[in-house]
Amino acid sequence: MSSLISGFVYDIFISYRQNDNKYDGWVTEFVNNLKKELEATFKEEISVYFDINPHDGLLETHDVGASLKEKLKCLVFIPIISQTYCDSKCFAWQHEFCAFNNQAKEDQFGRDIRLYGGNVASRILPVKIHDLDPDDKLLLETELGGVLRSIEFIYRSAGVNRSLRANEDHPQDNLNKTYYRDQINKVANAVKEIIAALKKYDQPEREVTSKISETKPGIKNNLKLKVISGSFLVLALIVLGYFFVPKLFKSSEIVEKSIAVLPFENMSDDEEHAWLGDAMTDEIILQLYKVNEFVVRSRNSVMQFKATIKTSPEIGNELNVNYLIGGSVQRHENQIKIRVQLINSRLDTPLWGETFDGNWQDIMTIQSEIAKQIADKLKTVLSPEEIFQIDKKATANPEAYNSYLKGNDYYLRSFNKENFEIAIKMYSRAIELDPNFAHAYVNIAQSYLQLHWFYYDNSADRLVKAKRAIDAAFRIDPDLPEAHLAMGNYYYIGFLNYTKAIEQLQIAQNGLANNSDLFYVRANIYRRAGEWELSEKDYLKAYELDPTSPAVLHNVGVTASLLKEYQKAEEFFNKALQINPAFIEAVWQKWFLYLKWQGNLLQAGQTLDEAFQFNECKSDPLMYESSVLLAVYANDYPKALSKLSSNGIDFIFVQFYVNLKSLLYARVYDLMNMPQEADKYYKSAMITLDSMILRNPVDDRLFSAKGIALAGLGQKEKAIEAGKRAVDIMKIEREAYRGVFRAEDLAKIYVMVGEYDAALEQIKLLLAIPSRLSVKLLLLDPAWKPLWDLPEFKKIIN
Repeated sequence: MSSLISGFVYDIFISYRQNDNKYDGWVTEFVNNLKKELEATFKEEISVYFDINPHDGLLETHDVGASLKEKLKCLVFIPIISQTYCDSKCFAWQHEFCAFNNQAKEDQFGRDIRLYGGNVASRILPVKIHDLDPDDKLLLETELGGVLRSIEFIYRSAGVNRSLRANEDHPQDNLNKTYYRDQINKVANAVKEIIAALKKYDQPEREVTSKISETKPGIKNNLKLKVISGSFLVLALIVLGYFFVPKLFKSSEIVEKSIAVLPFENMSDDEEHAWLGDAMTDEIILQLYKVNEFVVRSRNSVMQFKATIKTSPEIGNELNVNYLIGGSVQRHENQIKIRVQLINSRLDTPLWGETFDGNWQDIMTIQSEIAKQIADKLKTVLSPEEIFQIDKKATANPEAYNSYLKGNDYYLRSFNKENFEIAIKMYSRAIELDPNFAHAYVNIAQSYLQLHWFYYDNSADRLVKAKRAIDAAFRIDPDLPEAHLAMGNYYYIGFLNYTKAIEQLQIAQNGLANNSDLFYVRANIYRRAGEWELSEKDYLKAYELDPTSPAVLHNVGVTASLLKEYQKAEEFFNKALQINPAFIEAVWQKWFLYLKWQGNLLQAGQTLDEAFQFNECKSDPLMYESSVLLAVYANDYPKALSKLSSNGIDFIFVQFYVNLKSLLYARVYDLMNMPQEADKYYKSAMITLDSMILRNPVDDRLFSAKGIALAGLGQKEKAIEAGKRAVDIMKIEREAYRGVFRAEDLAKIYVMVGEYDAALEQIKLLLAIPSRLSVKLLLLDPAWKPLWDLPEFKKIIN
């Protein structure tokens, strides 16, 4: 049987070392299972070459014959990468892997091809069955000319490094948490995506790696910006589309110009430029935001599709957009090459594609040109103001821009103190190189504010530095919308001055009309201000503009949960976790939702179990605390102690509260009626908390925790004083979201010291307003047990 595409002998060639099939026939079983999966994936029959005849020219000691070279004319080459495969002396490596790698670069498609989503994929699809030694990995990546991207079939446990079997005796012990059937499916889907791209393009772009040599030192330093046309096929499709389907392009009333910029593939050799692909994605998104007719999905929405194998229609449907932009970026020294493609995701057809070459100093001009070209292809008439904003350069200094983009990379990684501090250094360097770089001042201000907001450094000095940076941005560009957004955050984060914060965001909205981030930030502010209807309205607007942003979905769910709209909350948490199953805050909120809504320990436990499949969840303090509390709520105190002793995490710091392992131990021993043990841990907690309060004397979270520790030690007056101090710092009237945590902690302190009437007053308040407390929680959490038999409590419950 021949290949689906003429000129090729097979669709798939399986390459392996004979030694890897001797022990248990793993390769033979893999091929048989893959064939079955391909039958369920493709409408057509897929031809697979797999050597089962030792006399067919493929023995490791056999001479290379013409028949082998002919068989290597395949669409997809699948090497089984093992501990023995990466041997430069072995037959499979020399005459199959290296031979195909070189041969594919010269055929009509090239080794690396562009998929529908705009990403670049190799026709070499490695299946890895062992973790490799560093030397073997280096050999592979040297031959491939880049990072090894493989589909893993590895069973990993303590001291074990072997291939994943179809039927494992103990699949739950596999540390990789991968399943054979799923991995087979991934291989078939990847093959399908590659072959679909090959079938669609009769004359695709040249293989990407062959272009690398074009950007090596041989390029002239004075290379001017030039625009290289895309393939003949792309141009032909544009012409055909223009004449035969003009209705697609008449106006935004007929076709909504909704766009997603997919993560750009970084083809740079230098690890120093590893951030460049994401940076290019971000900058093109920001440019397209400037076109009023466009609705552009945010970074949060599109980053889930990095290295995806999904098709354009699938991505377009998930993001609810009509157009996708994909591409790659490659930098060598001072040379830059950017490939861009615009795709109609509904019709699954390319509308435009070009390659831009230039110096790094041309980068902002290229980005502007890309935005204008996309507007042109989508028949969008740009206003003079839009053209001015698109052509406006953030800086004239390319090195300052380089530092700025590096700063953005760290700023956007995670809410981590070290990342913010590195971002500040990068922005400082950008400002040093160009003192008139307004955007760098804006982003350094935002970094200072985030350090303050997350309690990493809430000193007045951070706020002073943020204000100076924002003022500097305004001096350079008085109308910069991002500066107004930063000023809004300054009033909000620094002083909880909601009125002034909203005023600044209203001004920013004039230049960021379709930017979902603006509505998201404003919704956050309204929620803290206790303006629940306005908050919900802006969250839903952000959701409308950006329906797959995990952060937006999560916060719609949080607000619904606080408002006791539980089914809605569950729906949005599920949506967020479907996109990012390891989204810790969403897991935490969903886990808590089932306790608050239904008192359902089983569903809460299942939520945690699903999350613990991911390494980032296993090591997270919030997930660790949740597993301990789940055991407490189930009255399984030995299990709670076991979980406490099995983890080295000592502190749980979140924006809303601080917990300590010592406080958790003390609570469990209290419930077990072991006062001596409990006292020991309460005293340990006091030492830690007093030290923390010395460094952060206005941190409301610390006073709440201290009040609980003092209550545990029987120091009634001091405990109440500390709890009230926390409430005074963060009153509900001042901050409707964090404030309810302080009120709930004060209620718990009152219970611990026997002031039940005061505790009941706090409980009534919390049940009457949006908060985390509910009747189900009151009956589930043993912290409230002393109240259960009181007539007033029963009246509240009823």
